[in-house]
Amino acid sequence: MRHNKKFNHLGRKHSHRKAMLANMAISLIMHKRITTTLPKAKALRVYVEPLITKSKEDTTHSRRVVFSYLQNKYAITELFSTVATKVADRPGGYTRIIKLGRRPSDDAEMAFIELVDFDENMAKTEAKKTRTRRSRKSAPKAEAPAEAAATETPAEAPAAEAEAPAAEAETPAETPAE
Repeated sequence: MRHNKKFNHLGRKHSHRKAMLANMAISLIMHKRITTTLPKAKALRVYVEPLITKSKEDTTHSRRVVFSYLQNKYAITELFSTVATKVADRPGGYTRIIKLGRRPSDDAEMAFIELVDFDENMAKTEAKKTRTRRSRKSAPKAEAPAEAAATETPAEAPAAEAEAPAAEAETPAETPAE
């Protein structure tokens, strides 16, 4: 019976799957982004995120626990020095999977998995200038009379004043008709 065996076995024996995920985790830690198939990326996320959580606490015990999974001292050094400092304040969700489409040769779904804090394109969060609708609408109206007053010549000013009383005279005439 298959009780409690819900994870994806990826068509491999236990030892092959364990070695493959360890190698992929080392590559992810060293290169910060790798391209693979979607099921492997999802399996790798489940494998590597607990290791990154362990790396937040830099003790001898946590280093030995992570080393028992990865077996690569250069990856351990990179994980505990560079990666752990970047993800120190993040409460999980250290990886991002982005689908790339299908591979032409065998039609496998491809994706890349990356460490979230190391993607420069996504990390550029510019401070958005929050504007309300009111300020956007009022800004052009406020600028228009100022620009009109600045561009008016003295000869045009009396003509503008003469048009204003005519407009005021029309509004009271319309009011009694209602």
